[in-house]
Amino acid sequence: MALPQRLATRVLAGILDTRCCRRAACAAAGRWTDRQGGLCAPCWSGLTFIAPPLCACCGTPFDFALEGEPLCGACIAEVPVFARARAVLAYDDGSRPLVLGFKHGDRIHAAVAYGAWMARAGAELLADADLLAPVPLHRLRLFRRRYNQAALLAQAAGRQAGRPVIPDLLIRRRSTPSQGGLDRSGRRRNVKGAFAVRPGLEPRVAGKRIVLVDDVLTTGATLSECARVLLRAGAERVDALTLARVVKT
Repeated sequence: MALPQRLATRVLAGILDTRCCRRAACAAAGRWTDRQGGLCAPCWSGLTFIAPPLCACCGTPFDFALEGEPLCGACIAEVPVFARARAVLAYDDGSRPLVLGFKHGDRIHAAVAYGAWMARAGAELLADADLLAPVPLHRLRLFRRRYNQAALLAQAAGRQAGRPVIPDLLIRRRSTPSQGGLDRSGRRRNVKGAFAVRPGLEPRVAGKRIVLVDDVLTTGATLSECARVLLRAGAERVDALTLARVVKT
């Protein structure tokens, strides 16, 4: 019986192209790539990765290097609630399909790759962090979407960095309208008072250095409100890490 089994295995291997079995859909466009969570060449070439020199606080990229720990004009005018923010990508025409496909298109398999990117981009934030916590969704939106994209990113980045994640550390107390179309002040009003530390988890916050995780930083209103809640609960420091961020040109 052994010989026919070996022969059958060879025949089957010859029929099946094993390389196809290792192929996976591009995380942004659905085209074939050679690895799970990877990007096809056109999508990869369209991405703008954020790299130094950066604003020491919010992570806005600078056109040229400055001495010391320079701050951008926005951070000089108004110091953010969070201590530092870092992001992987500029949120633009190249990264938008990637982010929206992950957020709304069920392409959650990409979380592993994105988490690895975020762990590298946020290495200085994660180096001495005590824990990561995602920006929460309201329970009704979570029910409709079935997953919180920020929680998936936090878990993936936490695994890469070897840092614990508390997916439900924060709750969204009320359902807020979409931030899309709102200006900076409108976004602040929209999320004011919307978040809280989950009852019973306050001891997990006190004295801790926490990295907040979300998919996109636009004006920073949501992340700032979450950071404010954590600082009021006794956090020592709150930083922010996102997959993408809006970069003003």
